[in-house]
Amino acid sequence: MAQLSPSSQRWLDANGGVYIVGIGMHRYQFPTETPYTELGLTAVRAALADAGLRWNQVQSAYVGATSIGMATGRVMLRHIGSTGLSVTQIENASASGSFAFRQACMEVATGMSDVVLAMGVDKSGDWRHAAKKNGLERLSDTATVPILKYAKLAHAYMRERGATAAEMAGVAVKNHGNAALNPFAQFRKPRTLEQVLASPWVAGELTVQQCCPVGEGAAAVLLVSGQAIRRLGLDARRCVRVRASVAGSERNECRYGEGAMELVSISAHAALEQAGIAPTELDLLELHDAFSIEELLYSEAIGVCEPGEGAKYLARGDSQIGGRCAINASGGLIGMGHPMGPTGIGQLAEITRQLRGEADGRQHPNSRWGMAHMIGLGAVSIAHVLSAGA
Repeated sequence: MAQLSPSSQRWLDANGGVYIVGIGMHRYQFPTETPYTELGLTAVRAALADAGLRWNQVQSAYVGATSIGMATGRVMLRHIGSTGLSVTQIENASASGSFAFRQACMEVATGMSDVVLAMGVDKSGDWRHAAKKNGLERLSDTATVPILKYAKLAHAYMRERGATAAEMAGVAVKNHGNAALNPFAQFRKPRTLEQVLASPWVAGELTVQQCCPVGEGAAAVLLVSGQAIRRLGLDARRCVRVRASVAGSERNECRYGEGAMELVSISAHAALEQAGIAPTELDLLELHDAFSIEELLYSEAIGVCEPGEGAKYLARGDSQIGGRCAINASGGLIGMGHPMGPTGIGQLAEITRQLRGEADGRQHPNSRWGMAHMIGLGAVSIAHVLSAGA
């Protein structure tokens, strides 16, 4: 991997640094008749209250959404007040919210704005992929079905690493347990290993409870520059600093499915380099676990454990809350849910809550560093590193 340039390493330090000062959520849930405006504004108002800021102090907004439609953000935000702020909508599959956050970081770091909202909101839609409209003949009707690709990866992982189906299912047991402690999670019920393995079969060794649910929800964070913290009278003790933001996409040699680990590794290690820490220094890691096998693969790719050690790392309790690095303390996509647009922002809200020491009932002790990592359709990847304090 190419080394980051000095300018790439320093951009987040401009304007006094970039800080998360407010977080808000609407619980992730199965599809309802609740208007998306209610979902989204619940999260925005909670973030404003958490930060102690007024809506008219927000200068710009980035909104991640995949399935609602055109002008999602503007239609929603006018109901909290038309203040003339800039509103930009971002769509990048599962990573939509994560990319909205990155754009907000850029705006703060460049000094264009001192207070920026990054949020995600979604309701279930048809999720029609642009690839279905590209005019090219597909090799097969199942060529891009994620569950089949990850079932193949799970089979290969178990064969090559000597892991068992029960060890892979342990990811779901851990993450459902974490979600049971999270008031914003879609699933609030712990699951035993026996229950996970006995749930309906989907593909390969993957059962229903090892796959993320479809739903709706919203998440929001407010970002400010370091120079604005004192001017706005904000509580610096609750400000969490953004130390790295790195995004990328697949390369010719890095294809969806088998190449996903390389894509994850490249973006994660670039973010760690930007932050100036080793992967083993991470206390918290929120990652894309739409299927249980992903957590084992990506924990190895990111480097919190050695290649081939993902299942053993989990079995030892190293990825539990209170272990070496709490992976998906929120419950992850499997337990917390995956409403698409908000998912990446929800990861950042969880890490912020943990770094503040405010994750009641699921607090990972002595947390100083956290990473939020997302992929979108296996073709784009993005990583953010956060730290407690300045």
